[in-house]
Amino acid sequence: MGAGGIVPVLAAAAARKRAQMEKEEEEQSMATYNSQDLNGWEFKIVRSAFGRFSNYEAVQRVCREEAETGWELVEKFDSYRLRFKRRVERRSNDHLARLDPYRTSPGFSGSSLSTVLLTGVILVLVAGAVLLILSRQNGWDKAGWPSVIIIILLVAMLPIIVAMRRRGR
Repeated sequence: MGAGGIVPVLAAAAARKRAQMEKEEEEQSMATYNSQDLNGWEFKIVRSAFGRFSNYEAVQRVCREEAETGWELVEKFDSYRLRFKRRVERRSNDHLARLDPYRTSPGFSGSSLSTVLLTGVILVLVAGAVLLILSRQNGWDKAGWPSVIIIILLVAMLPIIVAMRRRGR
């Protein structure tokens, strides 16, 4: 495996380790409920892959969306996690919900973000290879076409970046 293949593997391993540490933190020190707290209530943690919860408006938007299915904000852990609770009786209206009442990540989740990024990188690499082959076969490389190809590929990535930013808001 070349150096280019090692970086994604290391990044994925680091992301898994961070997720595991957050889960342990949530289970051990943040989920201190007694039986009265749990009686008739359910809880969930909503995550932001981009740390959008440092923005007040983003937190308010997520709270409004969650309130549609009866979830109430209990606490904000950090820029990445919010805890919600709701009465279990509210489950009976879940079939009417516009959003998944049990969603845990508004916008892109970590895994869907990885999928989009990986797909985008693969598409750009394939398009670049095809354009490079075509440029060499047609003699375009002598006219500075590799630079133009790189610019075209970068511009082609813009819709992916814009889509990710809109979904993550």
